[in-house]
Amino acid sequence: MADEKKLIIDEDWKKQAQQEKEVLAAKEKQEKDKAPEADEAPGRSGPLPEGDLLALVNMLTTQALFAMGVLRVEGQDDREPDLEMARYNIDMLEVLEEKTKGNLTDQEAQVLKNTLSELRMGFVQIAEHGMPQPE
Repeated sequence: MADEKKLIIDEDWKKQAQQEKEVLAAKEKQEKDKAPEADEAPGRSGPLPEGDLLALVNMLTTQALFAMGVLRVEGQDDREPDLEMARYNIDMLEVLEEKTKGNLTDQEAQVLKNTLSELRMGFVQIAEHGMPQPE
């Protein structure tokens, strides 16, 4: 038992992710309220949100979580994590952090730092132990 490693999960990233979702939802609602419905393309639920850094971070994070098996498509069978694809998306976020250093707002830099930290910890856990089973 003494040699057993304990995983400590920082709950702050969950709060930060929820705040990001709320900001994106508010922006999307604001854009939807502004845009006339006649301009919407058929089959689309509404206008796309404004493209910004947080949206890009969110997109790459979602892809990494999907590849790790943390996110699943409803109705599809469970599949093994694609660690190579997850690593690629994490690497893309690392490049984004490196190339934008000094050009980000404090909030953007903190979101990117926290996101990378959480993805790395999750990646290591899944690579070493597989996906945790739901309780």
